[in-house]
Amino acid sequence: MSVTLVGIIGIIALFVLIFSRIPVGFVMALVGGVGFAYLRNVDAAMSVMVKDIFDVFGSYNLTVIPLFILMGQIAFHAGISTRLFRVAYKLIGHWPGGMAIATIGACAGFSAICGSTNATAATMASVTLPEMKKYGYKDSMATGVVAAGGSLGILIPPSVVFIIYGIMTEQSIGKLFMAGILPGILLTLLFMLVVMAWAIIRPDVAPRGPRTGFKEKIRSFTGLIETLLLFILVMGGLFIGLFTPTEAGGVGALGTLIIALVKRNISWDGFSQALLETTRISCMILVIVAGATVFGHFLAITRIPFDIAQWVSTVNLPAYAVIGLIILVYMVGGCFIDALALIMLTVPIFYPVVLAMGFDPMWFGVLIVLVTQIGVITPPVGINVYVVQSVVPDVPLGVIFTGVIPLLAALVVATIILVIWPDLALFLPSLMR
Repeated sequence: MSVTLVGIIGIIALFVLIFSRIPVGFVMALVGGVGFAYLRNVDAAMSVMVKDIFDVFGSYNLTVIPLFILMGQIAFHAGISTRLFRVAYKLIGHWPGGMAIATIGACAGFSAICGSTNATAATMASVTLPEMKKYGYKDSMATGVVAAGGSLGILIPPSVVFIIYGIMTEQSIGKLFMAGILPGILLTLLFMLVVMAWAIIRPDVAPRGPRTGFKEKIRSFTGLIETLLLFILVMGGLFIGLFTPTEAGGVGALGTLIIALVKRNISWDGFSQALLETTRISCMILVIVAGATVFGHFLAITRIPFDIAQWVSTVNLPAYAVIGLIILVYMVGGCFIDALALIMLTVPIFYPVVLAMGFDPMWFGVLIVLVTQIGVITPPVGINVYVVQSVVPDVPLGVIFTGVIPLLAALVVATIILVIWPDLALFLPSLMR
């Protein structure tokens, strides 16, 4: 049996086991280890698995992940997400679909101190869904907006997915963070436009909220101070080269804790819960990374990534047609596999192809994160939809999936704009030291 055929069988086995609901990190490690043992020997496979797992869990570069997750968890338990929503609601709650637009804005703000799509969706669902229900919003719009808005957590920095992509491809994590800012702002605005158009066409799904006075709007800006301070501290420090991404994560987590303690917005129970959730989420991510590393070494000896890159270089397809096919793979794959796991699986295959065609790796990183966002809200395994449904179990999954359909248009438009105008992602990184 040829090594390429073994690789193909391994990939098929991977998807079969993932669909059987075995945790994806364990599946990748298992298939990678067995495949490596078949092509080499058991001792070599065991050596690779032990080394990869140890290297991942002992990696200094990966310490940035729990630091940024801790930053987001402390922010949540300190009530920053709630204050963000209140600010946005007082400013634009009287617009058509104002409360839903405020939810999108709050999701974007919380994404800037969180880094996780699932955490953003879960947090904002807890904060905003009871309010939208109180004001008569239909379940489809309310839940769909939260699920889609939560996806901003992997595009607006600090993003865990950008961290992993940067480590895998040896790109600057700080520059990747900067590359996500303008596309993140664009997508936020497109989400808001879709919600407003939806509310104008169907005013029954999103009643307007009461108009607040000018003085009250001005006073509400105090709720933004914490988020702005943290974002400027972390992203500003990265932009001017004051500290590394890992140091930025530590500074951000400490800064969030100091703000919470000074304002007395966090209890000991809240802090303990933040530490517990940080540990749980970080371990889950690191297991996926370790499993993907083992599977990546298996793919490397099958030579599938290199064979695909060589095949693409020989076929007479325009470069953007190949990018279109890659986008299609991410759109379909994202419907079935967690965003982080999908990127861990596919980057070793597609990255050599993209480099061979002369595309910028920084731009490609932003593009696949943007496209993967489509997967986190589309059936059958749109993970954000399941996260939102766990907060409001009385709302059927079909209703939430119906609510995200209009917002998929914003993601498609943003993807097209990024493909046509790569400088949207590359402009800010080009200004960094």
